[in-house]
Amino acid sequence: MRLKTVQIIAALAAAVAFLLAFMAAGVLLVSTLFMAAGLAAVAWLAWSLIRQVHARTRKKASATRP
Repeated sequence: MRLKTVQIIAALAAAVAFLLAFMAAGVLLVSTLFMAAGLAAVAWLAWSLIRQVHARTRKKASATRP
């Protein structure tokens, strides 16, 4: 059984499509990991700033009491 040129081209196109699909899945996974890391960094920054402002407000309130 000999393969025709159209069949060979279709097989190569399918192989390229599978490779692109796996690459896209890998990019999605890496992108999701970096997004999660960025969100965690922003959450930590917001939490630390809120804690700092809260501590400063408490300190000023206790200093003004007689």
